Amino acid sequence: MIGIIGGSGIYRFFETEQERIVKTRYGEVKIKIVSYKGKEIVFLARHGEKHTVPPHKVNYRANIIALKSIGVERIIATTAVGSMNPEFKPKSLVLLKQFIDFTKKREYTLYDDKVVHIDLSEPYCPELREIVKKTAEEEKITLHEGVYICTEGPRFETPAEINMFRKMGGDVVSMTNVPEVIFAREAEICYCTIAMVTNMAAGITKKKLTHTEVKEIMNGNIEKVRRLILKSIEKIPKERKCQCKNALEGAA
Repeated sequence: MIGIIGGSGIYRFFETEQERIVKTRYGEVKIKIVSYKGKEIVFLARHGEKHTVPPHKVNYRANIIALKSIGVERIIATTAVGSMNPEFKPKSLVLLKQFIDFTKKREYTLYDDKVVHIDLSEPYCPELREIVKKTAEEEKITLHEGVYICTEGPRFETPAEINMFRKMGGDVVSMTNVPEVIFAREAEICYCTIAMVTNMAAGITKKKLTHTEVKEIMNGNIEKVRRLILKSIEKIPKERKCQCKNALEGAA
């Protein structure tokens, strides 16, 4: 099974879908299962179907455990981001390669009952990333690569914070990818993220940041993102050759 975590625009064109509630030790999770060219795709709306759950309240542990429990081995996630890189303009797509965590109050492991030190030298699955990159080339979709900064939210960042993040090597910023990426690795699920630039970060321009602007840019870009994800899914092999599936070896 292949999971997609993101907004509802990704899956709405499917004619048939199965809705399920998956119970986990961290709470219930609603998912939708669809078939696409012989593969089962599991869709999970990170913020809820009506986008009512703020980033600092998302039940990330339940989401990943739910996908793991029904057999998902790979996840392609999407996230809206602000750009700190002048080359990454609104509507650009960025394949994340590293992250820097500035969240403060979240849970960071699935293993509270034992010591697990998970390796995140390559936090995003190299096999999935390579498939997405090749697909973007074939589909003539411009795809940047960049370093992601995750903040607590739900407020936007200050210009001083953005200036600091830029000096640290950050390219894009938003509030959702951590700890989601960590839990996926702890669950031995392959995971990659396609970020959609919806705005320039605070202080890069003098324009006021609004959630309305973010939604408008994201909705206008969703068709390209959907095409990239589905074409990538067609190329995903049945067997995994990366090390994500063995992430817990030597970690505990």
